[in-house]
Amino acid sequence: MKSSVPVCPVPADQQPLNEYQGLRESWYFRWATLDWPAYLQPTIMLWSLSWLIAGPVAAVSFPISKHPVQFLLSGAAGAFIVPALALIRLYLGWNYVRDRLLKETIFYEESGWYDGQTWSKPEDVLHRDRLIVTYEIQPILKRLKSTFGMIALLLLSGSLMWSFLAE
Repeated sequence: MKSSVPVCPVPADQQPLNEYQGLRESWYFRWATLDWPAYLQPTIMLWSLSWLIAGPVAAVSFPISKHPVQFLLSGAAGAFIVPALALIRLYLGWNYVRDRLLKETIFYEESGWYDGQTWSKPEDVLHRDRLIVTYEIQPILKRLKSTFGMIALLLLSGSLMWSFLAE
């Protein structure tokens, strides 16, 4: 008896569903799937650790005894670089998998870069993948975008405070 399920020629490690599951199980990418307090904890930790670099740079530019507010504002802004880079990496990884899940045809490599092929997803696979995007990945990307928005808002409020100090 022959199976009606089409055989997927895409190697297992290049199948979008397996790429998605790999991200969910990865210690780094799983970070974006945690609940809000657990999600914010590494971000705040990275920001705090970034002060080890940003603090001395800010102190050289703005001595704490003469310019304490400028020191705090510039140090805080500089400390956002590392968490922002980490969050950008999270966003790019999840966005890549989202794009692969949404596509009707999947590009894959059989044994190397020189022998790329494409595979058209059957309707049921395409629907399944789009449901995963809608209910699993889109909320993650939305959370990451809102985090970028919060960082931008903090940086904007810091720059507004800075401009009032300059007057």
